[in-house]
Amino acid sequence: MRDSNFLREQNARHIWHPMAHPAEMQANPPKIITGGKGTCVTDVDGTEVLDAVGGLWNVNLGYSSDPVKKAIAAQLDQLPYYSAFRGTSTAPAIELAHELADWFAPEGMVRSFFTSGGSDSVETALRLARQYWKVRGLGEKTKFLALKKGYHGTHFGGASANGNANFRRNYEPLMPGFFHMPAPYTYRNPFNETDPAALAKLIIQAFEDEIAFQGADTIAAVIMEPVLGAGGVMVPHESFMPAVRALCDRHDILLIADEVVTGFGRTGAWSGSRLWGVKPDMMCIAKAITSGYFPLGATLIGAKVAEAFEADKTSFGAIGHGYTYSAHPVGCAAALAALSETRRLDLAANARARGAELQAGLAKLKEKHEVVGDVRGIGLMGALELVSDRATKKAADKKMMAKAAEGAYAEGVMIRVSGSNIILSPPLILSADEVQIILGALDKAFAGL
Repeated sequence: MRDSNFLREQNARHIWHPMAHPAEMQANPPKIITGGKGTCVTDVDGTEVLDAVGGLWNVNLGYSSDPVKKAIAAQLDQLPYYSAFRGTSTAPAIELAHELADWFAPEGMVRSFFTSGGSDSVETALRLARQYWKVRGLGEKTKFLALKKGYHGTHFGGASANGNANFRRNYEPLMPGFFHMPAPYTYRNPFNETDPAALAKLIIQAFEDEIAFQGADTIAAVIMEPVLGAGGVMVPHESFMPAVRALCDRHDILLIADEVVTGFGRTGAWSGSRLWGVKPDMMCIAKAITSGYFPLGATLIGAKVAEAFEADKTSFGAIGHGYTYSAHPVGCAAALAALSETRRLDLAANARARGAELQAGLAKLKEKHEVVGDVRGIGLMGALELVSDRATKKAADKKMMAKAAEGAYAEGVMIRVSGSNIILSPPLILSADEVQIILGALDKAFAGL
């Protein structure tokens, strides 16, 4: 690798970074991360900070999981790649599909379609949903309902399902046939409703109204995150997702659970669907499936959908969809090791315990600092929404958010800024002491605003 002076000089010159303006990155080059150990990362200047972002929601096992690293090395030595297209498969892919069927048996998942990541998994689910209805002889069921503030990746299908203008506006016109319902966002919503249970009922009624307007016979699926992540960590009332499931059943609509963030323990349950006691028709997973050590994802398919495809006697059941790196053997080997470690360490239990400490601490920060307008979270998913005026809920500006992030970094903690939200998604191996380090860094950062 080139020396540190070269890295600093070339930083942001030849890379366009995701979710950032190229000119801004050139004017304010990003931090160069050169190492990682445990829950911490080290930058090019030798500064070590606790990674309260967990990579990007995904490094659940931290940066020092030797079993995952060894599994990758061993698979590279045996078979670095082979296609999973028609006619061939690999041992790790077969084993991983079996493991996932066992892992998500409570959600009713029976089949896996492997992808390279979360956006791929969402795209696959949307395509399979439309295809399912063609298999069933109901080809007019092509539309999708989603939530405002929801995030479903960057492909055109997922971007069309996204409910945040920041991920939509610059790429419009997007795909037709996507319609958005209010989010379970008690701090800001069109009903001015602060009670989560009451808000859940109002949103379900909005769904009912939209279904009546569109016609249930034109709607393929509802896609939703069990807990909204990138939109600002919005935790719905416990009645909400079961009510969406019941609504889908009443109107013969599929339910797609986007579990890219919530899968594998982050909420304190092994999936967001399981947290709320719901069996979706399909699930989208990625991120923590390999703890970020290799790009991999999957669309998981429930029994009803699988049976329709596998019993089909027409050409509609043939899957004309896939990726070069679907079921990549190295990725599948990494996933098998990562899931084994995830079970062994019982990361869901640790997320519950450390999450309770984190959420309690965030609530105290809100009491102490006027700049904190709202705190939200569950397990090791947390958000603080910053405001410049609590009374009017005026959102904090970009300058304030950048200052908060830099303040936390100076105190030894990496945080993520998204609009006026600070989003926390640390590794699930987080210790109780490290929870306090995150809270202390935020406390000092807010004091300096």
